[in-house]
Amino acid sequence: EQQKVKKKRTTRKCSSNGNVVKVRELITSTDKKLLVLDLNGLLVDIGKKSCTKRPYCDEFLKFCFENFHVGVWSSRKKSNVNKVVKYVMGDMKENLLFCWDVSHCTETGFKVIGEWYKPLVLKELKKLWNKYEPDLPWQKGVFNESNTLLLDDSPYKALCNPLYTAVFPSSYTRDILKDDSLGPRGGLRLYLEGLLLAGNVQKYVEQHPFGQAAITSRSPLWDFYLKVSDTVATK
Repeated sequence: EQQKVKKKRTTRKCSSNGNVVKVRELITSTDKKLLVLDLNGLLVDIGKKSCTKRPYCDEFLKFCFENFHVGVWSSRKKSNVNKVVKYVMGDMKENLLFCWDVSHCTETGFKVIGEWYKPLVLKELKKLWNKYEPDLPWQKGVFNESNTLLLDDSPYKALCNPLYTAVFPSSYTRDILKDDSLGPRGGLRLYLEGLLLAGNVQKYVEQHPFGQAAITSRSPLWDFYLKVSDTVATK
């Protein structure tokens, strides 16, 4: 099935460091789905002194850029995100629709369970759907629950998003000697190939569970996450 993209007007496209690098057509209609990629634990393992690419990362990214609209959303600081994106994507980074960092995440005032030094932040997809930043290169309403998928190894970051708009692959670390999840016949790659044929992201994710479970009222420690959700809702 051919991917159709209708575009009108032009808007500025920003590189991962926030600088305008070229003029980009404003997307007003598209058959391509939006893929929102995390970095650490999904594409790389970021250590204190080094950054290790996940096996098959380059091939996986080429597949993603060929078949989806792609953006990056990391909960790390902008300076760190810029370095990692440059290392992981090289020239492919110019094809990103956006590159967001922790400043775009929602602060909750809570800490991550088991990592009490780490602030618990959320990636609220409504910020993309509602064009939280006016320079995002699409018309408001083009992307929504039906055509957006967040890939993140931390289920709590999608706590306040509509169900079935994210999947949570197991975290990658450099200690894993054999990992082919991003490879041509790897689990995540095959999952996304199936998504290409689906008409609706939410229906596909609901019917094809993958990776870690989403946080819901049936989850352990739900009382804690309910407090987080309620706090965000009242802000």
